[in-house]
This record gives sequence, C-alpha cells and structure tokens, in this order.
Amino acid sequence: MTSSFLRAPRHHKRTSLDLDVIIDGVLNRVEARISDLSEGGARIDGASLPARSRCEIHYGGQTVYAVVMWSEIDRMGVRFPYELSHGPLYRALQRARSAAMIEPVRIFHSQRSAGFGRRGLS
Repeated sequence: MTSSFLRAPRHHKRTSLDLDVIIDGVLNRVEARISDLSEGGARIDGASLPARSRCEIHYGGQTVYAVVMWSEIDRMGVRFPYELSHGPLYRALQRARSAAMIEPVRIFHSQRSAGFGRRGLS
C-alpha cells in the first residue's frame, strides 16, 4: 500500500532576496545569507543545522526565532513560529517585493530593425 503525501499550499508568497545574517544555533554562530524569504519562513544558504533544531536569526539589530524544517550540506529551510510583521527583516522583505514589482526597463526596442536576425535580413 502506498501513501500519497499532499503538501498544503503556502500561506505566504516567497520572495527572492540577498541578505547577510548571523545564525545562532545551540553550539555555534555562523554568518549566512537569506536567499528566499516570506512572513512564515526563509531559505538560508551557507549554514546548516539539524532538522527540527531551533535557531536565532540576527539581522539589523533584530532577533528572529526559527525552527529548521529541512537541511542540506550548505543550506536549510526555516519556519518562523511567529510571522514577520515588523522590524528590519520585515522591511527588507517589503523592499524586495517592491523592487520585484517594477517592470524591467525595455532598452533598444525602438532601435530594432523589422527584419530577421541581428543584421535585419529579410
């Protein structure tokens, strides 16, 4: 008999960003980088703690508590027991979301030829 594991949908939208943080585990303190963040959790690169362990994330004078949900050699996913709703980490998330909403600049579209390829062959 096989069991199917259905994953519940995420409650918060994940946002890619690049933040240097300090992770405090039970026995160590390590510098790492948050590369994916939401109000409910984060993906942290450059640090790895055992799954189900607790840690603290220090950023901008704020301490955020987290539980490690999964862990690989050089990265891990953490869940926040209390959703981010204020503080420097939350403001960084809001800035990253605002930057992602801006449409990329369209350069050189007015200078493109109507032909085929770079040389405008017909």
